[in-house]
Amino acid sequence: MKIQFEDKIINLEKSDTIQNILKDEIKSSQYVVVGAVFNNTYVNLNYQVQEDGKVELIDVSSKVGSKIYRATLVYILAKAFETLYPDKKLDVNYQLNNSMFCDVEGIDITEEMIQNVSDEMRRIVKKNLPIRQVIMNREQAKKFYEENNTAKGKLQYDLEDNDKIYMYFCEDYYNYCYSTIANRTGVAKIFELIKYDNGFLMRYPSSSAPNQLPKLIQTKKLAWALNEYEDIHRILNIETVYRLNKAVEENTIKDYIMLDEALHEKKIAKIADKIAKNRNIKMVLIAGPSSSGKTTFAQRLGIQLRLNRIKPVTISVDNYFVERPDTPRDENGEYDFESIEAIDLKLFNDHLTKLLNGEEVEMPKFDFKVGTKKYDGTKLKLEKDEVLVIEGIHCLNDRLTSSIPKEQKYKIYISALTVLNMDRYNRISTTDTRLIRRMVRDYKFRGYSAEHTISTWNMVNRGEERNIFPYQEQANSIFNTSLIYELGVLKGFAMPLLQEIKNTEPEHAEAQRLINMLRYFKTISPDYVPTNSLLKEFIGGGDFKY
Repeated sequence: MKIQFEDKIINLEKSDTIQNILKDEIKSSQYVVVGAVFNNTYVNLNYQVQEDGKVELIDVSSKVGSKIYRATLVYILAKAFETLYPDKKLDVNYQLNNSMFCDVEGIDITEEMIQNVSDEMRRIVKKNLPIRQVIMNREQAKKFYEENNTAKGKLQYDLEDNDKIYMYFCEDYYNYCYSTIANRTGVAKIFELIKYDNGFLMRYPSSSAPNQLPKLIQTKKLAWALNEYEDIHRILNIETVYRLNKAVEENTIKDYIMLDEALHEKKIAKIADKIAKNRNIKMVLIAGPSSSGKTTFAQRLGIQLRLNRIKPVTISVDNYFVERPDTPRDENGEYDFESIEAIDLKLFNDHLTKLLNGEEVEMPKFDFKVGTKKYDGTKLKLEKDEVLVIEGIHCLNDRLTSSIPKEQKYKIYISALTVLNMDRYNRISTTDTRLIRRMVRDYKFRGYSAEHTISTWNMVNRGEERNIFPYQEQANSIFNTSLIYELGVLKGFAMPLLQEIKNTEPEHAEAQRLINMLRYFKTISPDYVPTNSLLKEFIGGGDFKY
């Protein structure tokens, strides 16, 4: 067999693992290697190579490597907790920056418990124990769990189209994981457990600085928003994909959809009421990462504002770009249209000040082909019962509206903050939900393939990390646009798109990872989605214009 790694060809006389084939390269890597890509598929380092192919190593300095590191840490945490407290139920809930919030059902976590679990995790890491991957089909998994008298993994083998169950064994501990994890515990040396609220945070490095823990940033508003939604879904008894699928099977899913949509409407109405109560507010600023549903949210908020006798007037920041020659460039010399310096801040603030003072302003329209602002005589004057509504990536950054007093602004951060988990240990990434939303919308309304969406996603994330996430705690309100049932609906649109990506393409690995996740969901008919739902922004057929 011939194996290509970087610029060299390795000849193999017999089948072997990637760990053995590239042991020197793994050992000498600048950063910890946690997995590999073989023929454009994510694999464990214990993967047995049995055919010609191309291998790439995944280290913790990449987004994928960071996900594998995090999943491995969760596995080690679960093993440590089960060893120490086998009668307690640990929940790995949601992500807060470079931390995972965890709690234990029915009890408040103590400092002593945190220290015990941390010490046990470090023992497991220090021993550098092997983690053995075993791929089972549905029948094998069902038999295994029945023989071992446990409910673990019930979620996986109940689904007809889920023919691969990824089991991981370490000493006497075992569990499944829908994503790749490392083949040894020793890779996960950098972590910290700290008390937080009624649970604890498991902290880990970022891909941009993988050799150290980042500074702890308090995200109390974000945590509150996530906790609120999680509590509501606990009351509804839809905390996991298994519970969601049961609702589909029992034909009660329509009830949960109506409740979920009613929750959105209630939250939007509350935000509008807060704005209406403060007569000083003249400007509503909305920001959020890609595919959060900002357009639908802004229009639904507008309806609620009208009920409060406030007329929303929208302004597009996109019409205030600087002239093309003045546009900043990124590290590669390309135009950086996401930089706040790409906005004509002086003109934008001048127009905002005049509008809020009751003056009339001639509005520009930016010609993207030519790269210049043009004026066609369109004028705007703000009436007493009107407020400006502005949506854009920089809206939480005070530099965008520096001339406007704080008391006249109301900032809203929105994102699809997923609170649905696969089970107690396997969570669904908020970023993955947004990626699937964007993929479906890009295909239906922009003519882009899933391959294109995946290939540009890291660049989109970089812009969000630089321009949006650092300012989310400055928001007056945080609105969670996630819907507990949405991945069941999006599955029917996304699966065919992902399955079209051939294994010769680099995006195939990410496509297979998303397919493996979506396989756990029972399909939900898009006909069940109300026409005013935020989800319609991505699947079409809604009431609003986009």
